[in-house]
This record gives sequence, C-alpha cells and structure tokens, in this order.
Amino acid sequence: MQKKQPKPNAQVHPERSLSEVHSTVETNVKGGFWKRLFVFLGPAYLVSVGYMDPGNWATDLAGGSRFGYSLLWVLLMSNMIALLLQSMCARLGVVAQRDLAQASRELYHPAANIFNYILAEIAIASCDLAEVVGMAIGLQLLFGFPLIWGVGLSVLDAFLILFLMQLGIRRLEAFILALVLIIGGAFAIQMLLAKPQLSEVVVGFIPSIPNTEALFIAIGIIGATVMPHNLYLHSALVQSRKVTRNPQGLRRAIRYNIIDSAIALNLALFVNAAILILAAAVFHKNGYNGVSEIQDAHRLLEPLLGKSYAPALFAIALIAAGQSSTVTGTLAGQIVMEGYLHLRIAPWLRRLITRLLAVVPAIFVISYFGESSTGDMLVMSQVILSMQLGFAIIPLLHYVSSKKRMGEYAIGFWAKLAGWASAVIIVSLNVRLVVDQVTGWLANSGQYLWLVQWIVIPSLIGTAAMLAYIVLRPILVNLPKTKTGVPHGQFKAIAAIQKPEYKEIAIAVDFSAADQKTLEHALHIGGATAKYLLIHAVETAGAWVMGSEIQDFETHADVKYLEEYQTALTALGYQCESVIGYGPAKQAIPKLVNDKNVDLLVMGAHGHRVLKDLIFGTTIGAVRHAVSIPVLIVR
Repeated sequence: MQKKQPKPNAQVHPERSLSEVHSTVETNVKGGFWKRLFVFLGPAYLVSVGYMDPGNWATDLAGGSRFGYSLLWVLLMSNMIALLLQSMCARLGVVAQRDLAQASRELYHPAANIFNYILAEIAIASCDLAEVVGMAIGLQLLFGFPLIWGVGLSVLDAFLILFLMQLGIRRLEAFILALVLIIGGAFAIQMLLAKPQLSEVVVGFIPSIPNTEALFIAIGIIGATVMPHNLYLHSALVQSRKVTRNPQGLRRAIRYNIIDSAIALNLALFVNAAILILAAAVFHKNGYNGVSEIQDAHRLLEPLLGKSYAPALFAIALIAAGQSSTVTGTLAGQIVMEGYLHLRIAPWLRRLITRLLAVVPAIFVISYFGESSTGDMLVMSQVILSMQLGFAIIPLLHYVSSKKRMGEYAIGFWAKLAGWASAVIIVSLNVRLVVDQVTGWLANSGQYLWLVQWIVIPSLIGTAAMLAYIVLRPILVNLPKTKTGVPHGQFKAIAAIQKPEYKEIAIAVDFSAADQKTLEHALHIGGATAKYLLIHAVETAGAWVMGSEIQDFETHADVKYLEEYQTALTALGYQCESVIGYGPAKQAIPKLVNDKNVDLLVMGAHGHRVLKDLIFGTTIGAVRHAVSIPVLIVR
C-alpha cells in the first residue's frame, strides 16, 4: 500500500496575497510542455527588473571602469544566489500559499514583525529613491530636463500601476517584459559597438579580487543585486497562478516557476554584465578608470564609441529600468503592509505614499547639495538595502526548511546548505559594507560626529541584536503550526440561514438609465408590503454652500422628477415617499438614510474605473462605509 504523503499546512488554511490577482491565471491548460510553461512565465520578469534598476548601474559602472572584466564572476555568483533564493520564494508561494511577510508573521513575535515591517518599508523607499533618481537622470540625459524636474515628474507614474492592475496581471507582466526587452536590446547594440575581446570577458569569470577597493565594489555589486523587496514580491506573484492542489500539480508549478526564474534572472544577468563589460571595454580600456557616475558614462559614450545614438540608447535603457522597477516597488509595498500589519489601503494611496517617501528626500538633497549628489544618493540607497537583506533571507530559509509547514515540499539538505551559505555570504559582506561606510562617516562627519556616535551606531547595534533573534528563535523555540491571518479575516462556520425581512427600503436615484434596474431590484426584494423611500442628492455648487435654501433650476427639476417617480410607483400599488438631499452625494445619501432609519439601501453603479473614479469620485464606496445597514449595488 502506498504511504500517504503529508500535506503542507497551507492546504488547510489558504491565504490570499495580492487578492485582486490571486489565482486569476488558469494553469490547467491542454498542450505540450511549452504551452504549459507559457502560462507560468511572468512573475519572475516582474522580479528581475529589481536586479537591473539604476542602483545596480552605479556599481557595475564602477567595477568595469576601474577593474575591467575581473569582477564579472561576482555578477555570476550573485545571480546564482539570487536564483536560489527566488526559487525558494516561488516554492513558498506555491506550496504554503503565503508571501514572505505572512510567513515571517507566523515565525516571530509581533514586536519583531513590526520591526521587520519598518525595515521592509525603508528598503522599499530606498529602492524607490534609486528608481526616482535614475529615471530623473535618464530624462535629463535624453531631453535636457533639470534633474529636479525629472524627480517631480516621477510622481505622475504613481498612477500607472492602477491602470496596469485594472488590465490584469498578464498585461502587467507583458508591459514589464517589454521594458526589460528595451533595456536588453539597448545594451546589446552598445555591446556590438564596444566590440569587447571575448577572451578577456571569459577570464573575468575566474574568481579574483585585485585589491581591497575591488572587494568593496564587489560587496556593493552583491548588495545591489539581491534585493529584499524582490523576495516579498516573488512569493506573492506566483500565487496569481491557479494551481491544482495535489502532489502532481504542486510539483509541476514548482518546476515551471524555477524555469521562469532561471530565464528572467539570466536576462537580468545579461543586462548587468553588459553594463560592466561596456564600462570595461569603453572606459577602462581607454584609461577612464574613475567612471561611476551615470552622467559621466553617458557623456563619454559618444566620443569613445563614435556613434551619436549610443548615449540615447543608454538614456532610454535607464528610463525603462527606472519605470519598470517603480511598478514592482508598489506591489512589494502592498505585500509587506498586508502581510505584517493586516492593513489594506487603497492602491493609489499606497503608491503615492511610497513615491513621496522617495521624491521628498531626493528633491531636498538635490536642492541643497546640487545635482552632483545623485551618485552619493544611489550608493546610500544600496547601503540601506544591504542592511535589510538578512531580515528577509533568514525567515525565508527557516520557513521553506520546515517539514511541519511545507510537508514533503520542504527543501532538502543541499538546498539548505546552499541557502544558509548564501545567507552567510550576503550578510557578512553587507555587514562589511555597512562597517566601511560608518567608518568613513566617523572620519569625515566633522561637527556631525555626535549624530553618528549616538544615533547611527546604537541603531546598528540594535539592528544586529534583532538579526540574532531572527536567526535563533525558530531554532530554539518549538513554534506551533499556526495559520497566518489576512486583512479580511478568517473563515467562520455558517449558522442556519435565515431570510432577512426588509420593511423600509431606501432607493437612491439619479435620473439616469441605471434607475430602471435599481428600482426593479428594490421592488423585487421588498414586494408590495415594504415601504419605499426615494432619495436623491442635488450636487450643484449652490447646493454645496446653501443646502436646502437653494432654489436654482436644477433643484426644482430634481424635485419634479423625484415626485414623478413617486407618483408612478404609488400608481402601481407601492407605498412610497421621496426626499431630497443637498451637497456631495457621498455625504447627503448616508445622512438621509440614517435620519429615516431604513433597513436596506439600494444604489445603482455606473462602472467607472480608474480615471473616471479620480475625476467623478467613488460615491458607493464612501456611502457603504458611512451607513450601518446592508447596501445592495445594482450594475
């Protein structure tokens, strides 16, 4: 008799990460390997853009211009570590149906999770800062805009994510893939123009560290490559696929997601390697060993390559990198907020908060220190990202290693060994990066030395103590197998169903084509025995100011139309009265409903989406939160 395999805990308690796109892509399709693989391709491309954002450009340019091809092996090693960790994130999302924030919430005390959440938000804001600065530099290089204008314009793309999410996850993935292909295509052309020596490129993949400065840049490359927000993001995005919850379906999903990750991250490796190779072949070869500023690289490309369109391709790729990364940063912010805090806010507000946390510091630094400070801002953003890495990697390793939580799908010995070795390498190198940075601050801070000694260093010591807790708690404490909550609560058993009786029903009308269906539904529910209240809000500018004292043409017309509705319903045998409200409908309707003490409110919906919602407002959402009775929305 075949032994029954243990099931992962999440099959009993499924979670909903990124609920608006959760399980929206059907994967149970007929066809061969390539057709089945195609439906899984996508999540890793959204993740891969974080591996080629403007923060990576600075470290790659510095490495190539100063040390030629000798640090290519660092990129390869970073990519292998990233592939290992991202495949673990995919496994976590597919099997446990949790994102990394939800998984961390299960493993640690609430106070530690608040700390983790704050660090995750700082990391996302830091990443967004690099994207804002990178996109602003790209706009400046391509169109000549002042840098501060580009930073300000970047606020507008806060609404791009809203539009893309409305179109569905597959179209969002297609948009990001198009941007990635633009980046890759731009650098492929520049690589052909640069004509690097293939034999020298191959030697660059042999591990070597020329000197201590090369070690510092190597640490920066690793810190800029493996990014914490990508781990949260990937574990949530894979849940957009509707997976058959049996051993065969789960194994197939894990396998295809690993292939997806391998393709996408190798494309990211090509972009990063292309930047480093371009810097080595163009700048290092011609004696320009100090190029680390993106603006300097752009300025030198044309005279060194002899092609006028090379700088334009460089700027276009930079804009595409910044724009693609900003979309994924928004999603990561939503994931960590919902996973750690059980708090879900409007996507536009989430995006705006994230973007302002990046734009405001960027505008301040550029205004105060000048445009030459952008390189320092990019470096600083990578240092902050480095500090957060361990707090994302270690909970991931603890969770996917646990048979209690992952069942037969927990990672094996060699994967654990590789994972913990990667964690040790990343954390150690990033600790070195932070220590070197703080040492520099201590030497050059001058009158601000007290700030480093009494704020920065104690904060870092506290962070190190929390990291030790993150490492040791799952090892020393036998944690119960608990389920992670979600923002909308958990399922509760349904009691005996009772038919509600509505004796007084309010019907909101606006004298549009939607009124017919609204009235039909309301009358069907209440029948001939219920009493009906027809309500309408006059929303003219005068009504907002004067209220019931307004006597303009629209008010008189609305009163007349409402009386005609009442007369028609009374003639049909229904008990009906009508009442007018004044001012914004989202305020007037709840006031009328609460004053009249009705049992049910029926409203018509017009299907406004995104742009129209921003222009006309969202009355229904505001009304349903302002009343304490059931609301029926008729479309």
